[in-house]
Amino acid sequence: MTTLAILVGCGLDLLFGDPHFLYHPVRLIGLMISGLEKGLRRIYPKSRGGERAAGVLLVILTAGATGFSAYLLLRLAEMCGTAALFILQALMSCSLLAARSLRDESMKVYRELRKGDLAGARKAVSMIVGRDTEKLTEEGVTKAAVETVAENTSDGVIAPLFYLAIGGPVLGWIYKAVNTMDSMVGYRNDRYRFFGTAAARLDDVLNFLPARISGILMALCADLCGLDSGNAFRIFRRDRLNHASPNSAQTEAAMAGALGVQLAGDAYYFGNLVKKKTIGDPDRHVEAEDIRRADRLMLVTSAVSAGIFLLARSFVLNRIL
Repeated sequence: MTTLAILVGCGLDLLFGDPHFLYHPVRLIGLMISGLEKGLRRIYPKSRGGERAAGVLLVILTAGATGFSAYLLLRLAEMCGTAALFILQALMSCSLLAARSLRDESMKVYRELRKGDLAGARKAVSMIVGRDTEKLTEEGVTKAAVETVAENTSDGVIAPLFYLAIGGPVLGWIYKAVNTMDSMVGYRNDRYRFFGTAAARLDDVLNFLPARISGILMALCADLCGLDSGNAFRIFRRDRLNHASPNSAQTEAAMAGALGVQLAGDAYYFGNLVKKKTIGDPDRHVEAEDIRRADRLMLVTSAVSAGIFLLARSFVLNRIL
C-alpha cells in the first residue's frame, strides 16, 4: 500500500505542486532549525570545537524530531483506518517532492525573459537561487535558472524519491530535514563555517548515490526530450566533479551536455566573488528556451526515476514477503 501511496503522491505533486502555506512541513522544519540554532549558540562556546559540537547536536535533534514526528503521525493515521493511512502517506510523499514547483518557478523566469523584462527576470530567479542576482545579464539569469533546475532534479525530486522507496515517508522526511539544514546552515562563511559542518557533510553523504543516479538517468533521458544523450554522457564523465560540492555538478554536467551549453563559472554570493570551474562546452550561447528544455528533461527524468525506484521497491518487498 505504501508503494501505491508514494505513486499517488508523485501524481499529486505533478498536478498541484507544492502549496505555499505557513504550516507546510518544510517551513516548520525551518522554524525548528532557526530556534535550535539560537538556543545552541547560547549554550555552546563560540569556538571552533564548540560550534562544531552545536552543529552535530542540531543535526541529531532536527533529524530525530522530524523522523519521530513522521512516524507518530503515520501510526495515528493507522489507528484511524487503512484509508486514513493511505491518504496521509500520499500527502507526505507529495510534500517531499518539488517537480511541479521547480517547473513553475523556473517558468516565471522564462516568461520575464520572453517579455524582455530583465529586472523582473532577476527578481524571479532570486527566488530559486542563492547567488546575487542584481547584476546578472540575461544570459546569467538564464544560466542560473537552468543550473537550479539541474541541481534540484536530484535534491528536490530524485533523492526524496530514492529515500521514499527505501524507507517510506519516515526516511523521506529525515532526508528532507537534513537537506533543509544544509540549505540553511551549510555555508562556508564566517557564521556557518564550523556550525554547519555536520549538516553539510551529512547532506553530502545522503546525496552521494542519488546525485550520481540522477546524472546518469538525466543523460539517458536526454534523447527522449529531443536533446543529446551522447554529449550528456561525455560531459557528465568529464565535468561531474567540477564543483566544490561532490554532488552538485553531477546533474549540472549531464544537463550542460544534453543542452550543448556551458554552465557554472564564477558567481557572486553575499557580495563576494566565488571562483568556480565551468561545466560543459560553449558550443552556443545559453538562451531563454533552454529553461523550457531543462524543465522538460527534469520532468521526464523524474518520471523515469519514480518508475524505476517504485518497481524496485515492489520487487524487493515481494521477494521478502
